Amino acid sequence: MCVITQRHVATGLTIAIVIALVLASATCGSNSHAGERTDEGTAELQRGTRSNPRQNAELAPAARGAQHGDTSRSADWLPRREFRAVWVATVANIDWPSKPGLDVATQQTQARAILDRAVACGLNAVVFQVRPQADALYASEHEPWSAFLTGQQGRAPEPFYDPLTFWVDEAHARGLELHAWFNPYRAWHPACPGEPSPKSIVRARPECVVTLGREGYKWMNPARDDVRAHSLAVVRDVVERYDVDGIHFDDYFYPYPSYNDDKDFPDADTYDSYRSAGGKLSLHDFRRDAVNRFVKEVFACVEHAERRVRFGISPFGIWRPGHPRGIEGFDQYDRLFADPRRWLHDGDIDYLAPQLYWPIARGPQSFPVLLGWWQTQNPHERCIWPGISLRNPKEAAGARETV
Repeated sequence: MCVITQRHVATGLTIAIVIALVLASATCGSNSHAGERTDEGTAELQRGTRSNPRQNAELAPAARGAQHGDTSRSADWLPRREFRAVWVATVANIDWPSKPGLDVATQQTQARAILDRAVACGLNAVVFQVRPQADALYASEHEPWSAFLTGQQGRAPEPFYDPLTFWVDEAHARGLELHAWFNPYRAWHPACPGEPSPKSIVRARPECVVTLGREGYKWMNPARDDVRAHSLAVVRDVVERYDVDGIHFDDYFYPYPSYNDDKDFPDADTYDSYRSAGGKLSLHDFRRDAVNRFVKEVFACVEHAERRVRFGISPFGIWRPGHPRGIEGFDQYDRLFADPRRWLHDGDIDYLAPQLYWPIARGPQSFPVLLGWWQTQNPHERCIWPGISLRNPKEAAGARETV
């Protein structure tokens, strides 16, 4: 996916170059990440479709975009199975809105500018972050309004509007798909203004949450059944009430090690209870199993929705060092306890967008080598759409080589 933020809307030059490169891709679509990659993810990077109607349907119906007259640049003319999308990150106001507490008219103007730029660049989808930290950028009975929207967690927009409904309607009017992006386990980000709302799981169910490291991130314990049930209910609510085209997770499952000052995730009580009840899995397998079960449950929820909705995940780009031979870097399998190869093998996702944020020439993390490996791990023929990081002209130059 490509970076199209409010900041880039003002300049436009970098985006115009970047999109031209992305449109040249022929690998079932292309993605470049819009910026939720935080410092710990960047440090780790430096170190290191199914045969069913969902697979074959066009990403955007031809009727969409008609309200905007000339649709020659909108999604309706694009070949099937192409996914040219942009992440719009709301955590820490990375992309939208530009800061907390803006008036509604300004929020909506900024959103329209991002969507207009997406259309002008020939994209056909937007991946909009609706749940950055156990909160909501939409009207939810399960979680509080996001402070990144209004400046105070739990405070609704005034005058009232539902941002997710607004984004869906505005995207569809332009011929764009809207995928709702969730962070399944993060409960509190230290960049958030104010304090957690009484409705937040941090305060309402503190037994479900652990505090990490000196910065004070709060994370739901993925191995708890009540955590899994809560996050599943959040996803199901959006699938049932909003006309979204997809559900999307990124690479945040168990937290990156730096979140907890490189200490192990504090879940000893949960694992001890599991072992006392006769559980046989090792600690690492226990954690992976918790994530795998949640992924499977979300896929089942999406698969049985009344409307066609896709479920996709954008994991870290390397499954494990040495896979394939010569690849080096961060081991998500043993550090994030994420197993995207398993999700492909089990058929529990509609698409995978591995974050391949490296150039061709970087041998230990070679873009074509890694992409080729992911394609060999795909027995159910899900779409594999590589994520590309395009945040500045230097990265755009690297992307030119990649695509």
